[in-house]
Amino acid sequence: MKSNKQLWKATGINMCIAVLVFAALLGLLWLIELLFPSLHGQLLHFERPQTDDPVQLQAWWAWLIGIPASVVGVGYILSIRDPQNYTGFYAGILMSLLLAMQFYWQRQYDSTILYVCVFVPFQIKSILNWSKPTQESEPFSPSFLSLRNMLTSQVVFVLIVIADYLLATYLIAHNQLADDFWIKLFNGMLIASSVLANYWLIYRKNDSWKYWLIYSVAGICLFVLLGNIFSIVLFVFFYFINFTAGVSWFKSTPKHNYGWIDTKKKIREK
Repeated sequence: MKSNKQLWKATGINMCIAVLVFAALLGLLWLIELLFPSLHGQLLHFERPQTDDPVQLQAWWAWLIGIPASVVGVGYILSIRDPQNYTGFYAGILMSLLLAMQFYWQRQYDSTILYVCVFVPFQIKSILNWSKPTQESEPFSPSFLSLRNMLTSQVVFVLIVIADYLLATYLIAHNQLADDFWIKLFNGMLIASSVLANYWLIYRKNDSWKYWLIYSVAGICLFVLLGNIFSIVLFVFFYFINFTAGVSWFKSTPKHNYGWIDTKKKIREK
């Protein structure tokens, strides 16, 4: 069991790595814009819009806030790749508050409320749960959900997607069910996967990484539809970060904690 000092040191190192990685990513995007002038302003938006339109200015501020939010988010994921490092969730709380600010500037008030009122409490609960002292003979290791809980989680995922789709249709966009179908669907998948991913992290379930991968893929698809090249690159990057974290957790999972994976194997053998 690592000491608190070791865990905080690891989180600090991961935050430094996140800063360096993002600096390299932004540098690469700047170089691409330099080599391909037609892409200027489509990848990076550091220049303040020459307008007094509050909507465009708020969108610009939202983009700027998204940079530190993403940096902190990468440090957060890198830290909780270690299923013992509860200190990473402090970075997760900061990330959630920054993202809430970003969504507020984008006038996505439902997402603002979600990050402040749902994700921050989930991360606080994760800190409390992960930091509990455990017996050396029975450490708090990652585990998979039971088959029943896994199927229930899938049903909840579908219900959240449907609920978000209806909310987006009738209360936010005020359009018809078939309008912007794929945009509303992928946005619902983003919401549902992030809720379940954050929830199952509390109990150190490997299934949370399955939902983080769904989150990354849904984000890629959504921003392809919206034509936001920077966000596409960002979510591709997040996909690989989440994938490596999921692999790390799987390697740390004792075989007696395989849950529904074992159940699935037994069914195949029969």
